[in-house]
Amino acid sequence: MSGQSKTPPCPICTKPTPPKALNRFAPFCSRRCADLDLGKWLKGGYAIPGPEAESTSKNPLPSPANDHFADPGQPPEEE
Repeated sequence: MSGQSKTPPCPICTKPTPPKALNRFAPFCSRRCADLDLGKWLKGGYAIPGPEAESTSKNPLPSPANDHFADPGQPPEEE
């Protein structure tokens, strides 16, 4: 076996990457690939699968028709 350790390929372009000691963009091969990965994170391209969120909550937002959420600038409505 040779004295060199094999480094994993770049996760973006799959090119060989320099050893970590010589590569400030590790685990990527270049700044370009590191920036592409960051952009994917920021745009929501990576997601952890999980159960779908409920579309309705047990405490829905109050509607404007509720008198306790009426506009304070208006006089209270008579019942």
